[in-house]
Amino acid sequence: MPEKIQLSDQEWRERLTPEQYRVLREAGTERAFTGKYEKNKAAGEYVCAGCGQPLFESDDKYDSGSGWPSFTRPVDADAVDEHRDMTHGMVRTEVVCARCAGHLGHVFPDGPGPDGMRYCINSAALEFKPEDK
Repeated sequence: MPEKIQLSDQEWRERLTPEQYRVLREAGTERAFTGKYEKNKAAGEYVCAGCGQPLFESDDKYDSGSGWPSFTRPVDADAVDEHRDMTHGMVRTEVVCARCAGHLGHVFPDGPGPDGMRYCINSAALEFKPEDK
């Protein structure tokens, strides 16, 4: 289980860009097809932009056509927490970083692979760490 981190609102604002703050701390969503990692095909690891917690591997990323980076699973089951989200007149499952509780996106049961899950994640919630060559 990752060690939890808690910062004040001011500390989050100092650490994050305005867009990262809006997504991670206010559960915002970037517009479809605008995120910097939506088309990224490089090998590496995606970590939380708020705290650096490893979240997803490039091997589990695929093009879902949704407009956001999509993954079949997190790097580890303990890396993310999931919560019921009933905002915007929908019932969805929100995905948050297990370490800093930052909003990442949502998970849907319409993906490929053995579990059939699609983790639809905001690029602003992620940082990409390329694989060492």
